[in-house]
Amino acid sequence: MNSRKRFGGLLRWLRPHVALLIVVGTGLCGLRALGAPLAVCATVGMVADLARGVGGQEVVVEGLMGPGVDPHLYKATSSDLIRLQRAEVILYGGLHLEGKMQETFQRLSRSGRRVRAVTDGLPPERLIRVGQDGIVDPHVWFDVELWSRCTEVVAEEFAAARPDSAVGFRQRAATVKQELKDLHQWVLTRVATVPKPRRILVTSHDAFGYFGKAYGFQVVALQGISTVTEAGLADMTQLTDFIRSKGVPAVFVESSVSHASLERIRQDAGVKLGGELFSDAMGTPGQRHGGYDLGTYQGMIRQNVDRIVEGLK
Repeated sequence: MNSRKRFGGLLRWLRPHVALLIVVGTGLCGLRALGAPLAVCATVGMVADLARGVGGQEVVVEGLMGPGVDPHLYKATSSDLIRLQRAEVILYGGLHLEGKMQETFQRLSRSGRRVRAVTDGLPPERLIRVGQDGIVDPHVWFDVELWSRCTEVVAEEFAAARPDSAVGFRQRAATVKQELKDLHQWVLTRVATVPKPRRILVTSHDAFGYFGKAYGFQVVALQGISTVTEAGLADMTQLTDFIRSKGVPAVFVESSVSHASLERIRQDAGVKLGGELFSDAMGTPGQRHGGYDLGTYQGMIRQNVDRIVEGLK
C-alpha cells in the first residue's frame, strides 16, 4: 500500500514536468521549422546549380536527375514524387525539356506549391524555334548570357516563399548573373581561336543550337531537339555525307545520349572523336577534370568549350 502511494505521488510530481518538457520541445521544433532552410526541388542539374547559387545557405536543393540522365525521356518515380511533395519550391527548365513531367508539375501547382520554369520571362525573340511547328528549343543554358537571366526568376520565387530573406536572394542572384556574364566573355574569347570555316559542331542530338547562335557555330545533329525520336538509316547516311563534304575534323558524342549511332558515323566518315560533351546533364558533383568541377554549370560549360576548341581548331 505504501509503495502504491509513493508511486502515485511520483506520478503527480512528474505530470507537470512532463507537460513542460512537451511544451518546450514543441516550441523548439517550431523555432527550428521557422529557421529551417527553404526546401527546393529542381529537375536537371543546371537548374539545381542555379538554385544553389541564388539560395546560398538559406536553401536546401534536391536534384531529381543526376549525371547522364536524359530529361526528354525522364518519368518521375515514386521516390521523386515524395521529394517533390516535400519541397516548398519546385524549379524546372521548362519549354518542354521535361516533356513527360508536365502533368506532374500541374498537379503540384494545383496543390499549392510554388512550381516555376526558370525560363519563364525570357525574351521570346531570343528563343530558337525549330521545325514547321515552331517548337521552342529548351536548351537555353548553352547561351550563357541568356541563361544568366534565369537567376531573376529563381530569386523571385525564393523571395516569395521567404520574404524575410528576399534581399539576400536578390544580392546573390546579381552575383551569379555577373559570374555568368564573365563566363560568357570567356567562351567568346576561347572560341575565337577556332578558324571560322572549321566552326561546324556535329553532335548526337540538337542540344547546341543556342551555343551555335551565341558563339558563331553551325550546329548539325543526328537527332532533333528531343531524343524521343531515334534517327534512321537515311539520317545517318546524310550526316556522313555532310561530314565528308565539309571536311569536318571531329564529331562529338554526349554524356546523356547513346554513343552508338554517332560512333558508327564517325567511323564511316573517317574523322576523329572530339570527345564527350555534357548536354542535358552535368557531371558528377566533385568530379574534376582540367581544373574544372564537372558537377557545376560553369565547370560543364568550360569543359565543353575546351573540348570543342581542341577538337576543331
